[in-house]
Amino acid sequence: MPARTTLLSMSEHPGTAGHPLRVAIIGSGPSGFYAAQSLFAREDLAVEIEMFDRLPTPFGLVRGGVAPDHQKIKSVTKAYDKIATHPDFRFHGNVALGRDISREDLLSYHHAVIYAVGTSSERRLGIPGEHLPGSHAAAEFVGWYNAHPDFRRLSFDFSAAGAAVIGNGNVAIDVARTLASTPERLREGDMADHAIAALDESEVRTIHVLGRRGPAQAAFTTKELRELVGMPDVDVIVDPADLEFDDLTQRWIEETPDGPRDRNIALMREIAETAPAGSPRQIVFRFLVSPTGIVGDGRVAGLEIGHNFLAADDSGTPRPRLGEEREILDVGLVFRAIGYLGEPIAGLPFDRRGGTVP
Repeated sequence: MPARTTLLSMSEHPGTAGHPLRVAIIGSGPSGFYAAQSLFAREDLAVEIEMFDRLPTPFGLVRGGVAPDHQKIKSVTKAYDKIATHPDFRFHGNVALGRDISREDLLSYHHAVIYAVGTSSERRLGIPGEHLPGSHAAAEFVGWYNAHPDFRRLSFDFSAAGAAVIGNGNVAIDVARTLASTPERLREGDMADHAIAALDESEVRTIHVLGRRGPAQAAFTTKELRELVGMPDVDVIVDPADLEFDDLTQRWIEETPDGPRDRNIALMREIAETAPAGSPRQIVFRFLVSPTGIVGDGRVAGLEIGHNFLAADDSGTPRPRLGEEREILDVGLVFRAIGYLGEPIAGLPFDRRGGTVP
């Protein structure tokens, strides 16, 4: 890393042509590159940027977290390539903060440091049996089939007929879609060869997608949901009874206009009204359920779920509350897709409960 050779006079501020603002960006995912783009777009600012990533390759979750069949989303890296050609941009791969460089090192050579490291730890359920083989974080599965170096030694047992995906966001939909894909469809993207080979032999036939809230509060996008409907040899199942909203939910829908939510509900009604075709694989949506325990002797043999009900919070928003009824799903695989937490960064304050840097 070059040392500063220009001394700053009392009358000269960083950002001039004679004394550029030197910025270090930690992390080379989308937020890191957009931060660089924003700085370079400032016509009133001369800036030199050095970007660091602990991996040897850039692009973060676009490379390691986007589903292999979403090539259009991955094409955004063309914009990052253009940013990286700027004459005042340098990328340093395989350099880890805390291992190879420190915050103090960075501040010795830069005027500012931007931390764009994302959230690398997945939230846990905190239920009995979560430690059993066959219980995984969705991020592990996604990283594994994307050939992310952190997950290269993982393996997954797809010999069970049933799997559960806990969560109602787009990551949960990605996991369900991957588990339900035919071998031909898996080969259409850029999935890692080892993952294709393992999934070719998968015995998984029923994928339960579980949401602790109702369908009106689902966080996945309509586009992701529609992709499931168009899959060959897959029945997507939504219980019509789940779309018969209680008075609290119906009032909340009427009082809080939300186009994406309403489009989701409309598509789920279409799905609920379509009779299953008897396809070899099923994706079954279950709403208002929460995992309460993973059962099994030595590995996952089932998932206990509790049935929820909705109650209004102080703002009148429907919130799930766990009821008394329990049920056990016959599954041998459980993936949790319930959000992420940040990790502490040496030298910075950290909120451990929220997993964030204040």
